[in-house]
Amino acid sequence: MTFEPVGDHSDASLSNLHLLHGTLPHEVVCTENLTPFLKLLPCKGKAGISSLLDGHKLFDASWQSMAIDVRPVCANGGSQCIVEMEQTVDMVLDIERSKRPRDNPIPRPVPREELICDTSKDYSSDDTCYPLDVSYGQSWSLSEVFGRPIKGTCLVETSEGSDSQTVCLNVPAERDVYTSQGVTEFKDSSGFSRCYRLPPADDFELMLPKQDLQRSSPTSPPPLYAERSITGHGQERGGVQTLLTNPSPNRSVEFVYLESLPWYMKPYLHTLKVQLPGKADTSSIIKDIYYRPSVDRHRGTQLEIRIIIPAASTATLTYDFEKAILRYTEYPPDANRGFDVAPAVIRLISSSSNATTESMYLRTTSLLLPLPTPDFSMPYNVIILTSTVMALAFGNIFNLLVRRLVLADEVEGYDLGRIKGLVRGRVMMLKDRWMGSRSEKKIQ
Repeated sequence: MTFEPVGDHSDASLSNLHLLHGTLPHEVVCTENLTPFLKLLPCKGKAGISSLLDGHKLFDASWQSMAIDVRPVCANGGSQCIVEMEQTVDMVLDIERSKRPRDNPIPRPVPREELICDTSKDYSSDDTCYPLDVSYGQSWSLSEVFGRPIKGTCLVETSEGSDSQTVCLNVPAERDVYTSQGVTEFKDSSGFSRCYRLPPADDFELMLPKQDLQRSSPTSPPPLYAERSITGHGQERGGVQTLLTNPSPNRSVEFVYLESLPWYMKPYLHTLKVQLPGKADTSSIIKDIYYRPSVDRHRGTQLEIRIIIPAASTATLTYDFEKAILRYTEYPPDANRGFDVAPAVIRLISSSSNATTESMYLRTTSLLLPLPTPDFSMPYNVIILTSTVMALAFGNIFNLLVRRLVLADEVEGYDLGRIKGLVRGRVMMLKDRWMGSRSEKKIQ
């Protein structure tokens, strides 16, 4: 129910298609994640807006995502088909953090005279300051944020007029924007967007000075809010709670909620509940359920629920689960950190009757699941103690078996009296030296 084929597919081809869905809940990002993405571009990230993509800047962002969508597109009744690929990069940047130089990225406190305080606070005084959020209207440029300007253009098809717009900026009309020479600007009739046609060979620089703005660009509210968390305590059982909020005041929202759970997280389907505040009967909320149980160490649990939430309402989806005990060889090196659970996928079902309308997908945050973890120091202590005992026992037994014990009188050339005389002589020599040193001290 969650994923459907996108693009132009014939009925014969749809019958032979299979859906494969995989998740990687946690991965430490590196420049190796960006290089294959850039190689798919026509200019390999050397020109156009993709020249701003630097691994240090991208993965240092507060939030970032990369996506590749591939779909077949057919024309003339399906006789001529091509494969269309769309690459998307989303970044949420902290301007002040991004403007730090790479060779000296250590943050330093703002001088007291440069702090902008909120004087409406009751505790505001000369020695107490609540900083204001000054991110809106502050100055920035492409070179300051990304460390470089845009290196020319990289257009697969050349076009004239507004169709050749390659860089767009969503700011109010009164916002001051300075660009490089040779750039053509196109302003939108709404007054909140402007686009630029870049020169093919010159660098493109964009600079916005500090400015106090009276209005901001309008933003449309999201169709759905989703908040997911783990509930319960202990090492045996737990629960998952998801808050689904419909912000629309006059329109209900319908969607498919997909959970892909690992096999060691075993949900109890009879505990699945969807509740609305002030509404006892919630049978009309859940429209359909698809459940595929997990198989230990082979596949995870798949749970799909089709839900409809009334306008201006918040639904709470909860279920309980049981934690499995892993083999000691299945634990990662940082087992006490927990195990990552993939985020839930939400597919919004459009109310429009247009069949070509693409579905919108949302994803919740991932979860960190603590599992029963053995004390890995105990096997280490047992191994060390056992090895020590074995070494001592083996050494003594080996000496008893291999070495031959004889009396001193039986050894040839062994003169016990001679050895005693040597020892007695050494003792007398040391005694004489000690007595001599004492007499010298008395004479002095």
